[in-house]
Amino acid sequence: MNTSDATEHEAIPLIEQALAPFVRFSRVESSGGLVLIACTIIALVWANSRFAPSYFALWDTHVTFGFGGMVLSKTLLHWINDGLMAVFFFTVGLEIKREALVGELNSPAQAVLPVAAAVGGMAVPAALYAFFNAGTPSVAGWGIPMATDIAFALGILSLLGRRVPSGLKVFLAAVAIVDDIGAVLVIAVFYSGDLSLICLAVGGAMFVCMLGANVAGVRHPAIYLLLGAVLWLAFLKSGVHATIAGVLAAMTIPARTRIPGEAFVAKVRRLLGCFEHANGSGLPLLADKARLSAIGAVEDACHKASPPLPRIEHGLHPFVAYAVMPLFALANAGVPLAAGAGSGLAEPVSLGILAGLVIGKQAGVFLACWTMFKLRLVAIPEGLRAGHYYGAACLAGIGFTMSIFIAGLAFGDQSALDAKAKLAILAASTISGVLGYLILRAVGPGNSPASNNDGISGGDGTCPSKY
Repeated sequence: MNTSDATEHEAIPLIEQALAPFVRFSRVESSGGLVLIACTIIALVWANSRFAPSYFALWDTHVTFGFGGMVLSKTLLHWINDGLMAVFFFTVGLEIKREALVGELNSPAQAVLPVAAAVGGMAVPAALYAFFNAGTPSVAGWGIPMATDIAFALGILSLLGRRVPSGLKVFLAAVAIVDDIGAVLVIAVFYSGDLSLICLAVGGAMFVCMLGANVAGVRHPAIYLLLGAVLWLAFLKSGVHATIAGVLAAMTIPARTRIPGEAFVAKVRRLLGCFEHANGSGLPLLADKARLSAIGAVEDACHKASPPLPRIEHGLHPFVAYAVMPLFALANAGVPLAAGAGSGLAEPVSLGILAGLVIGKQAGVFLACWTMFKLRLVAIPEGLRAGHYYGAACLAGIGFTMSIFIAGLAFGDQSALDAKAKLAILAASTISGVLGYLILRAVGPGNSPASNNDGISGGDGTCPSKY
């Protein structure tokens, strides 16, 4: 180890060294999925143990906020599903906006394949579910098998490592983004209750105010947080599901920098020169106003050169991946498995979900891709083969989070149907995940080496790339 390395190592605080293994774990893409799986298993074991009454009593606990006549009281389950999940949908909205501005949905040429695959992956499962449930009360759950859990799907892809071309991850992520757009529209249009025009008007006014703040150049998150909270509360009382407020709020977050890149580079270079010039003063940093001023100016320049959208998205990711989604799984995946639970999978609602997620998803996604390739509307990217797209189509059948969420909206007041739907979702997601993993493992990496970039550092290990 050279002197500079030793100096750098010695400068690392003890707390950072102690937390380093946990930080490295959080940066692995599959880790969020692993935590989600762990919470799902805990919920299932808890709900089927002798402590089951405490499980259901916990989520039925009422939590009240407010004072006087302004009180909001809901069960803990509803606070998670209506409140914390709004944060999840907010991050989904940020991803949608980023992909539309600079990602795979930025141009028709880039978007046509994932859009076609996602539409096929939503239409065929919904049709299969409707076929099995036509004429029954459970037909209301037709939106359940339309969804894809991007965290689980990408987590399985990351477990395959170099066996999967990097382009497949981009494709599956884009499909999931379009899938999320479809799920949001389905929730907003088909799974909302009686509408309150007054509350919708208040929510609309908050949305306009947030758009106005963006146009006016407001970049501080606190303004958007305050207006977004009122927007969420208005939607909560409006009859439109409150999570839609999260997506709308995300659309208003600024994605522009305040200063261009060239000006940022020139300013930071000048400030670093000022810092270096003042560095010979011999004063401790705390007493050196010149160096402190230069540091503060550099921080301000970095803030102005960084768009709020990716900064907020990156800041929320750990909270969503390791708190919101695991809590959602813990609260919603606890399905009682009675002695005859297996027979419940033969019910129309279960058959519809199993057929939709396991068969409908892979058929809809893969046939859409195959059609686009055969009609020469899109060329198969270098390094990818038809087998890769079939494996990705199977992974798209991992509905889990979004499917369970929609099931709660469809059968919220019918506990028996809700339990059967959740059991079928867990079974179908497991089958789809295992099938997709085995197919992609058998297909192999394709004709070109896969990228091993984990999104944390550049190829030479010197340039961070956390966004």
